[in-house]
Amino acid sequence: MQKFLLLLLSLVLLGPLGIDLYLPAIPAIALGLNSSEAVIQSTISLFILVLGLGQIVAGPLVDNYGRKPVALAGIILYMIGAAMAALANSPTLFIASRLLQGIAVCCTAVVAFSGVRDRMNGDDAARAFGFLNGTLNIIPALAPLLGGLLAEAFGWRAPFWFLVGYALLVFVLIALRLPETRPADTRPVKGLPVRQYAQILRQSRFLSFAVVNAGAMGMALTYVSLAPNVLMGTAGLTPLQFSLAFGANGFWIMLVSFFANRVIRKVGRPFCLATGGVLMGLGCLALLFDITFLTADAQTHWLAYMLPVAIGCAGLAFVMGPATSYALEPYSNEAGVASALVGFVQMAGGAALGLLAMALPLQPKMALALVMAAGCLLALHARQRSKQLKGQLNRIG
Repeated sequence: MQKFLLLLLSLVLLGPLGIDLYLPAIPAIALGLNSSEAVIQSTISLFILVLGLGQIVAGPLVDNYGRKPVALAGIILYMIGAAMAALANSPTLFIASRLLQGIAVCCTAVVAFSGVRDRMNGDDAARAFGFLNGTLNIIPALAPLLGGLLAEAFGWRAPFWFLVGYALLVFVLIALRLPETRPADTRPVKGLPVRQYAQILRQSRFLSFAVVNAGAMGMALTYVSLAPNVLMGTAGLTPLQFSLAFGANGFWIMLVSFFANRVIRKVGRPFCLATGGVLMGLGCLALLFDITFLTADAQTHWLAYMLPVAIGCAGLAFVMGPATSYALEPYSNEAGVASALVGFVQMAGGAALGLLAMALPLQPKMALALVMAAGCLLALHARQRSKQLKGQLNRIG
């Protein structure tokens, strides 16, 4: 089972690598393409938005054609998109390349989460989702540093050629090693299953837990989008210092995620939802304390941003696995469609929440505090909902 999870992890890593690897190179990309940094930075939100919307289409594909063929097709699209970015000579072509990579990751993400649901259930599934989400954070920990070094040594196009090489390696591994896990009783899907999606969305249980991931993703997106401006612009960190601070938080989330997996085994998923909600609430209060009580000089220090972020991100590590497993648990014979809908709610909902907070006339810390507060409330509501599930059947339909 460990080898199976590592194969799924190699697929999931395509998403965060596609976001975090080029963060330190954003100024150089903007300069190289005669564009503004704001335009290049917007491709992060566009990538995540497409990733959310595209999973609505990818879900039926993995249920109809199997997990493995869709994964391989997604990886090929990813390589093409990364090569387009590396060869881009205009902002328009660069944006198009990022959109194509977002579409590609739709396929690989749905395959990964469907694979977990195919093989596992309950606390085992929660730990698997927690493992994937926790290990993912080695990418924010290392990718900006790697991307910065590659860009400094070989130019801003080098990180995208690295993505081409990584995707090629994953293609070979998936082609040779990943088994097909689609259950024999999977419901066939004709066209876009609007009625099937609507039926799942009408389930209050599904929504209660899926929106938790939207709140957590909104917090992560807001943090990532604002980090270059706050840490390099306001706090005055160099790109290398930014990469180290950003990376340290990634390692922190990974450490907390592995601890949360042990907590799930000891005391269960409801406790983790409550813990995650409280931590996001504390992160929000820490940001408000910074804004209200610290001096102007102290507020510009990088720790005044990163310490509250670390508290809130610890909450994210506690809620993602339990919320995903609770949401998908009833849908064993339509795991692809349900996984796609979870991904859609998480990514599109998180992108909308983050973009809304950043569009408001608020200073960056206040915008992030607002999203943390939303994540806190959604997680605590899910904790209350989990109390009602005791004694109920795990499967619907």
